Amino acid sequence: MQARIRLGSLIAALLCTPLSLPAAPKPNVILIMTDDQGYGDLSCHGNDELATPHLDALQKDSVRLTNYHVDPTCSPTRAALMTGRYSSRTGVWHTILGRSLMRADETTVADVFKHNGYRTGIFGKWHLGDAAPLRPQDRGFDECLVHGGGGVGQTPDFWGNDYFDDTYWHNGQPEPQQGYCTDVFFAAATKFLEQPGEEPFFLYLPTNAPHGPYLVDPKSSEPFKRAGIASPRAEFYGMLVNIDENVGRLRARLQELGLAENTIFLFTTDNGTAAGPNGGLRGKKGSQYEGGHRVPCFWHWPAGGLRGGRDVTPLTAHIDLLPTLVELCGLTCPPTKPLDGRSLAPLLRGVEKREWPARTLFVHSQRIPFPQKWKTSAVLTDRWRLVDGKELYDLSADPEQKRDVASNHPDLVAQLRGDYERWWESLSKDFEPAVPIELGRPGSPVVALNCHDWHTEEKQCPWNQTLIQRDPAANGRWWIEVKTPGTYEFTLRSRPAGFEEVLQATRVRVEVGKAMGSVDVELSAKSAMVSLELAVGAMWLQTWLEGGALERGAYFVTARKVE
Repeated sequence: MQARIRLGSLIAALLCTPLSLPAAPKPNVILIMTDDQGYGDLSCHGNDELATPHLDALQKDSVRLTNYHVDPTCSPTRAALMTGRYSSRTGVWHTILGRSLMRADETTVADVFKHNGYRTGIFGKWHLGDAAPLRPQDRGFDECLVHGGGGVGQTPDFWGNDYFDDTYWHNGQPEPQQGYCTDVFFAAATKFLEQPGEEPFFLYLPTNAPHGPYLVDPKSSEPFKRAGIASPRAEFYGMLVNIDENVGRLRARLQELGLAENTIFLFTTDNGTAAGPNGGLRGKKGSQYEGGHRVPCFWHWPAGGLRGGRDVTPLTAHIDLLPTLVELCGLTCPPTKPLDGRSLAPLLRGVEKREWPARTLFVHSQRIPFPQKWKTSAVLTDRWRLVDGKELYDLSADPEQKRDVASNHPDLVAQLRGDYERWWESLSKDFEPAVPIELGRPGSPVVALNCHDWHTEEKQCPWNQTLIQRDPAANGRWWIEVKTPGTYEFTLRSRPAGFEEVLQATRVRVEVGKAMGSVDVELSAKSAMVSLELAVGAMWLQTWLEGGALERGAYFVTARKVE
């Protein structure tokens, strides 16, 4: 009897105690973003010159954002995607000239995932700063394998890289790799997701392909040449075929590991096409017209119901990815600046379009030292596009943007211009000061500077290694911030350390803020060092190589804080 009473009491207690079920495991996230692949560079989008079977299969079984927009060029899209904020707010509106550096106080999507116990990794192209604290390992990524600058072979990249058997930066250190760049990045990403452990992962795989120069194994490009497709499109297509094959292998490996069901697999691109057709859209990379900024965006997550093939037609953008992932993954956020994006989770889950509030978004391309109002701009609604503040297009009737109907809708033009004016006013508050490269930062006594980040006129910026090899008579200055006062040694070179060539100068000069110094050198010298005492603060840094046949700045400078 007592046993039955105790058993009854136990059952009653259990029935009266709230049942605590184990929390559903948080999803893994894989975000692939290719470089310069446009809306029409997929066979599932009607390109009959190119076969992309693995991406087609992903598209077929995904929720697809068919009115999804990014910035028209590389770095701005990456800054917006990382932060959920318009790129110009973060200090980024160009790909060079010091305007591809993202402010150190921005919170990135990797910061958010790491804050929530995720393993985080990036494999490929960062393009938001190459010195601390602007590198990916400073911005929330645990595992990093990246090239320098905005592409393989650009000035900040390891000297001599050419897409094959290159040296990339692995967690801040140069590490030789074997194989083609895209294969290397996918292989490293696969190794990352194979690591044992219970933590979910956020894997960011921004390829540098199919960005130029269009270097690829001939076995990938020759079939296109035999079909009558000329260079560089044949190589561009070959790079896309290689990406497609890698996507197929990655998805197959996810399946083998039992991870596919609860992994958000997200595919997109960073701007319009550079060398392919535009899928019937007007404009290509860099354009304010639809072909410059409307790109593919596929979401696949079987466990979360994102599968089966469905189009989402309302206006969406790169600024929406961070808040969307936060909601889908059930994340909490560390303190962030105000977001411009909104969560697309309701749309992805099938909310009726009429329940989704209308919105106005903005796109501009500012490939100049300082932004100009209305330059290369578009104001976007679900139906309308106001281009450069004066041309109006009705996308519902004219998706190719052939007929400017501004004169028929003066009130609408005025309304959209007003929307832009208010956006510009809020945006322009963040144009200055420029994002500094920090010197004397604790833990980073040595900082490498290069002319890719010069503040100068674009024609004065040797942003890739081919230009450097011509030794152009160019100069510019870096915006830096000295974090610790003291003595700094500046070593000037015309090539990176380890690859030095003669300076072709008899005197070198360095000016940092109000501090100036110079030293005479032999004409055959390959480097020269100037020591300066610096106070704390933000200031300009500039160098001069004088007395040779061509006077110019040092393309590469190493700044070292003397302990």
